[in-house]
Amino acid sequence: MGGWAVRVGPAALLLVLPTLAAAQQAPLAPPREAGQSVTPVFEGWYQNADGSFSISFGYFNRNTKEILDIPIGPANHISPGGPNRGQPTHFHPRRHWGVFAVTVPRDFGSRRVVWTLVIGRDSFAIPGNLKRGWEIDALAGEAGSGNTPPVLRFDSAGTGGSGPLGVMGPPLATTVGAALPLVLWASDDGKASGSVASDGRQGVPVTLTWFLHQGPAGGAVSFGDSVLRAGSGRASTTARFAAPGEYLLRVRANDASGVSGAGHAQCCWSNGFVRVTVRPSPKPAVTPP
Repeated sequence: MGGWAVRVGPAALLLVLPTLAAAQQAPLAPPREAGQSVTPVFEGWYQNADGSFSISFGYFNRNTKEILDIPIGPANHISPGGPNRGQPTHFHPRRHWGVFAVTVPRDFGSRRVVWTLVIGRDSFAIPGNLKRGWEIDALAGEAGSGNTPPVLRFDSAGTGGSGPLGVMGPPLATTVGAALPLVLWASDDGKASGSVASDGRQGVPVTLTWFLHQGPAGGAVSFGDSVLRAGSGRASTTARFAAPGEYLLRVRANDASGVSGAGHAQCCWSNGFVRVTVRPSPKPAVTPP
């Protein structure tokens, strides 16, 4: 699913229409490893149980290898209510669907949420809205199979979340270079593979992929296992941070319908988020001579 995108350059204004998603997602020239731009994408919206709405956004980094960092601020902001409404600052190569969602009230009506990215002299702005043609209905059950996204929890007895908005875990703290445990619980209905477990949810494999979502410039993160399977419900890995600062990590949970990409239908995957405060490593004690 694509959306409207406005690209403002120094000499021209280009309007990209949503008629063909592939046209919006594909570059106009052969892919390059680096030096290309990243554009925001409006994926659609869905209604939450409390009557509010979630507006889903993704992005397309045209580079095949280069990761782009765009800090929150004038070059990466959302309005109204921004500049930070959960959008990424760390952009991995190629197309990423529904990496976050902005929640708006039930009376939001015909208003819009606009995500703007500025790269060099170019500015890209994508408005999200609640127009009926952009409703994401697959989260309640994919047509035909009834498949729903996996459910994520950061506590075995905690509240679960699914879909682009997903669930936020409790904040964590660590120091530079230390191994920070990341533990969560994932479950799925098994309808994507046709093998529903005896209890209806536990035991069905879910593939989990960890990403750096927000972080300080130059703040790299390495995961013990960036991709893992949660067959019994519980899954754990570690994260090590190269620099102090405030981070937001994202984990994507894919069901058996596909593990390499989230896909535009948004029926088959969910997001989880966790904030991490990273402090400098303590200085070693100096033994007096």
